[in-house]
Amino acid sequence: MSELTSTREASRLPDASARPLALLRETFTMSQRSVRLTMREVDGLLTALILPVMIMLLFVYLFGGAIDVPTDQYVDFVLPGVLLMCTGFVSALTATSVTRDMNEGIIDRFRSMGVAGGSVLAGHVVSSLVRCCYASALMLATAFLIGFRPEAGALDWLGVAGVLMMFVFAISWLAAVFGLLARTPEGASGFSFAIMFLPYASNGFVPVESMPGWVQSFAANQPVTPVIETLRGLLHGTAIGSNGATAAAWCAGITGVSIVLTVVLFRRRTA
Repeated sequence: MSELTSTREASRLPDASARPLALLRETFTMSQRSVRLTMREVDGLLTALILPVMIMLLFVYLFGGAIDVPTDQYVDFVLPGVLLMCTGFVSALTATSVTRDMNEGIIDRFRSMGVAGGSVLAGHVVSSLVRCCYASALMLATAFLIGFRPEAGALDWLGVAGVLMMFVFAISWLAAVFGLLARTPEGASGFSFAIMFLPYASNGFVPVESMPGWVQSFAANQPVTPVIETLRGLLHGTAIGSNGATAAAWCAGITGVSIVLTVVLFRRRTA
């Protein structure tokens, strides 16, 4: 009898080798769920798609007039900064989505179904990547219409896509941390404004040398600046130098720390 019981109990235990595949399936399902929720939120979807276009036009035609360069040259200079600003804002919306899930009780339902909490959070991150792909494509199309003319080849464009996804992946996981810390969606939405500030204090819109001395040190040593320099070099065929490695190190560090924090915070919130 005891042998029969132990056999039945063992049959209920998941196969350790199958668990990674189960996590992948759960993450894919949670990603589909997050994308569907995004499509149903018309106001958020319109913001994610229209905001990049408006910011691009704003900087090129309004703020760009204050800089003594032709419009077609300034759009070449400013595009990487606007890309990071808009993709950072869109990916930061992950914080609001995570907070909403934590407050509405859906996490308890998923846990009762045996769904891993990590797959739920990863689903929000993947959804953020999808949103940013659409926003980036729309922004690039707008830039081409107003005079953007890159010198990038096929491999350079692959590098641009990789750098952008690396940045969005890192910011999305960081947004998930703030989503777990915040108690209301309104509080979590404040993270998006903090992320939008970083490109302003970088070389995204004006050269670092034109800033006051006390700002230059921050602008030159924050994570957004090497990412912008890497994108600018790939798009225009200029030397990247150590910026690529620095950008990768920043993004990898932010991602690693953020994932660890999400694990700790998620366990505390669901204990």
